[in-house]
Amino acid sequence: MSLHKRLLITGMILAVAACVTINVYFPEAAAERAVNEFVSSVNGNSDTAEPPLEGGETSSLLQPGNYFDPLMLLVPAAYAQQNIDININTAPIRAIQDRMRARQANELKPFFEAGAIGYGNDAMVQVKNRSAVGLADRNKLEQVVAAENQDRTAVYREIAVANGHPEWEDDIRRLFADEWVKQAEPGWFYQNAPGEWLQK
Repeated sequence: MSLHKRLLITGMILAVAACVTINVYFPEAAAERAVNEFVSSVNGNSDTAEPPLEGGETSSLLQPGNYFDPLMLLVPAAYAQQNIDININTAPIRAIQDRMRARQANELKPFFEAGAIGYGNDAMVQVKNRSAVGLADRNKLEQVVAAENQDRTAVYREIAVANGHPEWEDDIRRLFADEWVKQAEPGWFYQNAPGEWLQK
């Protein structure tokens, strides 16, 4: 191969590499699996969580049995996206999840069943109808909802931070908003995008 052709090919490779933006985009599929697992656990339905990908997920580009593709040197972001994992197994996240699981079973569930509360379109719990519970329980209702929403705000932020991308918090919150509704029991209330109350 002539020197001219070698220089031309090298220049083309460098030009392509220069055009590649090395960004870590929000890994939607991996995040959906993590959110499904988290919500299923809080609801006490961990057997309904979606199974992990065959062989598990890893951030390594060179997994056993995988071949090395030279293209990964030019477009590493694309390869990283295929193998990214969302970690929801840190001590702070587990502590929040444990509190939410206990609160869901012992305090929130009766209020959901009474129609007093519902899932907001902002991934929070909203008071829908205070009069659905007796006067004696209304203060407790407000306290439980406030405690739940404090934990929800904290866990959405913590998941993003634990994975090294605080900017993912809004995307994580969006996925949680959808998943809470998907796993809601029949008869429970939730808000649609415009904020109208609907019943599952």
